[in-house]
Amino acid sequence: VQLQASGGGLVQARGSLRLSCTASGRTFNLAMGWFRQAPGKEREYVAAIALSNGAAYYANFALGRFTLSRDDARYTVTLQMDNLNPEDTAVYYCAARVGRLMETQRASKYYNYWGQGTLVTVSS
Repeated sequence: VQLQASGGGLVQARGSLRLSCTASGRTFNLAMGWFRQAPGKEREYVAAIALSNGAAYYANFALGRFTLSRDDARYTVTLQMDNLNPEDTAVYYCAARVGRLMETQRASKYYNYWGQGTLVTVSS
């Protein structure tokens, strides 16, 4: 599975950004998600979605601000991020796993495939 991420950039606090990620290769029974890593911090889970049924799960900090959607025909997921704050500044990574997506699978070890990171910078 190959992942191609796009989006990101610089935005002011309370602004919005959209990240997209498209999978190619072995796309059967795929779940896709996003992680992020801020400078000096560990990589953390943001959200994930099952391409088959659209079931989506979010980290607590993302609830109510971020929305993850999928276009299963195009094997593409989109992370809409609203009301961003400077603490959201990080490199965001698209990730994918083959198999059932469970809400508890929030560690990077559950994801076999990774895209290149895309930088999101939120200015105050």
